[in-house]
Amino acid sequence: MTVRAIAEAAAEAAAEPIVEAIAETAIAPDAAAAPQTDERPRPSREQDNRPRAPKRDLDGWVLLDKPTGMTSTQAVAVVKRIFGAKKAGHAGTLDPLASGCLPIAFGEATKTVPYVMDGRKTYRFTVRFGVETDTDDSEGKAVETSDLRPSDEEIIAALPTFRGEIMQVPPAYSALKIGGERAYDLAREGEEVKLEARPVTIFRIELMERPDADHAVLEAECGKGTYVRAIARDLGRMLGSRGHICQLRRACVGPFLEERLVPLDELRDRAEASEEALMDALDPVAVALEEIPQLSVTPQDAHRLRCGQSIILRGRDAPIVEGHVAVSCQGALIAIGDGENGEVFPHRVFNWGKSAGKSSGRPPRRSR
Repeated sequence: MTVRAIAEAAAEAAAEPIVEAIAETAIAPDAAAAPQTDERPRPSREQDNRPRAPKRDLDGWVLLDKPTGMTSTQAVAVVKRIFGAKKAGHAGTLDPLASGCLPIAFGEATKTVPYVMDGRKTYRFTVRFGVETDTDDSEGKAVETSDLRPSDEEIIAALPTFRGEIMQVPPAYSALKIGGERAYDLAREGEEVKLEARPVTIFRIELMERPDADHAVLEAECGKGTYVRAIARDLGRMLGSRGHICQLRRACVGPFLEERLVPLDELRDRAEASEEALMDALDPVAVALEEIPQLSVTPQDAHRLRCGQSIILRGRDAPIVEGHVAVSCQGALIAIGDGENGEVFPHRVFNWGKSAGKSSGRPPRRSR
């Protein structure tokens, strides 16, 4: 059984429901793992009847440094359990093969997930030359091989082809639907999967390291919907050497940077140390909106937005707002709106209630 299949089996065994973001992602979904069976052991009645710690309302973000060998679904379940949160989701799936930035949203932070998903993502990945696989990563079966190995100069010369807006054919093992069926389901059943090329944007791609003739370490900054596995596949084909991804790390997602990531073991240690230490790993909801314009309004306008009504920005010094905007009042995040012709229409309204999470402000500095 592959690492992907083992990890997914563990994820399915988790009993807690998870609220997940549904969006196009740069990496193939966890469901692309090998088919599961119903032969896994079921929990006993004694286990089912054990009292569980009460869940709590919690708002904020945990920037998890996901380890390899764990699905995104499993990672969310573990972190949700550590915090005892009622509601959790994540901003962008990572394969079990991949490590790195997996932003996990609690409570009201789930309303900001689409805005995080729209942000740029940075990946560091290792291409293994000489073999192309059906999944475009090391978990798949070899479908093409080559004895050719590109030089550093040949790789560097090929990279400009991948910069800017390009047309990219997604991997056969992807979450895209064909006739109502997921592509990875059809591929697993042995059907031929043909996906149309789609426009994606790669802002930057560079050769970072060349450990040996068989491997090249690249770094890419991509827009929404880009499949990094497809970059490795297409680069290998262009160079005549074939290729697939054998290591992958997501460094950044939108405003969430690599230096702010928290390893899973650190979260466990914080939970054992104290409630204060654990909550210090929780970032404010508003940090997800740092890359969109900010607008401060009066309490009267804030009340209108909370009621789902639009507001008009009046006065000679009124800000000019077009498109998405994060609206706050007296330092507290109120809503995400859309500005048009001097008017702001609420799109998402935040209801803080009595949650224990962080609603606004900048993330705390953490010491490791």
